[in-house]
Amino acid sequence: MPDTAILDVDGTLVDSNYQHALAWYRAFRRMGTTLPVWHLHRAVGMGGDQLVTHVAGEQAEADYGDAVRAAHGEEFDALIGEVAAFPDAEALLVGLREDGLRIVLATSGSGEQSEHLLGLVDGRRYAHAVVTSGDVEASKPAPDLVELALEQAGSDDAVLVGDSVWDGRSGVRAGVPFLAVRTGGFSDDELTEAGASHVVQSLSELLELLRGQGRSAA
Repeated sequence: MPDTAILDVDGTLVDSNYQHALAWYRAFRRMGTTLPVWHLHRAVGMGGDQLVTHVAGEQAEADYGDAVRAAHGEEFDALIGEVAAFPDAEALLVGLREDGLRIVLATSGSGEQSEHLLGLVDGRRYAHAVVTSGDVEASKPAPDLVELALEQAGSDDAVLVGDSVWDGRSGVRAGVPFLAVRTGGFSDDELTEAGASHVVQSLSELLELLRGQGRSAA
């Protein structure tokens, strides 16, 4: 049983990935670029500082990277009222705290949007620390967020919980075991290939997995 759980927020605790994909689609359309929504969905979980080049290329980043990120923020603001927490998200946070784990919430978002999403699960009430993309030089899949989360928790025995391949790659680079949930719409194979040691269908199943590992360790 680790002493710290580093939890992603978007797509893991709150059901926001498809709103993000649609917001990116509309943002790129403002720039005169139409990208397939499925392709944008595969990039959700990656920070905006990395996403534009990943989905549209280096020239797009050079031409309108900051503008499309700003447009995405505006488009997501219009959809954020439709985002809800997963039904078992707060129960996961309560359960981890009851089991004595420190919780660090690590999100590639920042600002008021992240605060709104954290509020859906009362995240700051349960978290030992919160780290966002605004706190690091590079967001996921770079390891910076996970490394900062470890530093904030004062831990070298943590597990990373996330829903996307970008979470997994970030964890692998930081040397932190990755447990994946299917809540973001990525497949078992994709998450396993990204480094997940276990893939579960829900946060309730994740809590049982962690508690089972704790019993095995005992």
